[in-house]
Amino acid sequence: MAIIINLDVMLARRKMRSRELADRIGITEQNVSLLKSGKVKGVRFETLERICEALDCQPGDLIEYRPEPEDG
Repeated sequence: MAIIINLDVMLARRKMRSRELADRIGITEQNVSLLKSGKVKGVRFETLERICEALDCQPGDLIEYRPEPEDG
């Protein structure tokens, strides 16, 4: 997939655990884990806003686009 989620990187930079983030933004630790792994099809802007507020970052710090190499 060409969209990369860097939530784990931001958590490490902020020295915060997934559980603490989950508590701060009001979602389950399991959902934080799914976000970290990129195994979600989407994220609500409200949730993204809460994550950015809790981690003091911008959406672009969490989400990255890396084009996939073309076959051929």
